[in-house]
Amino acid sequence: MDQDTKLLRAFGLALRQERERLGVSQDVLADLAGLHRTYIGSVERGERNLSLKNIVAIARALGIPASELVERAESLLQQRPSQETSKRR
Repeated sequence: MDQDTKLLRAFGLALRQERERLGVSQDVLADLAGLHRTYIGSVERGERNLSLKNIVAIARALGIPASELVERAESLLQQRPSQETSKRR
């Protein structure tokens, strides 16, 4: 898996974790962000390369700064190699 794909998946995971922590559905988050539910789902699955505009819209809908959402994704990205290694054992 290339680095871009890993980053998109990490961002999607960070988004999903925050959305679930807040107890918000994809539908509700999409409405709050002014986006479509299927778009949110594809972001969470790491299938979309988001624009800055959409990152900010999603973060605002979650009530957090966009920088925090990106930092969480970067943190997850750094954790993943060790998690993937331990899964292979």
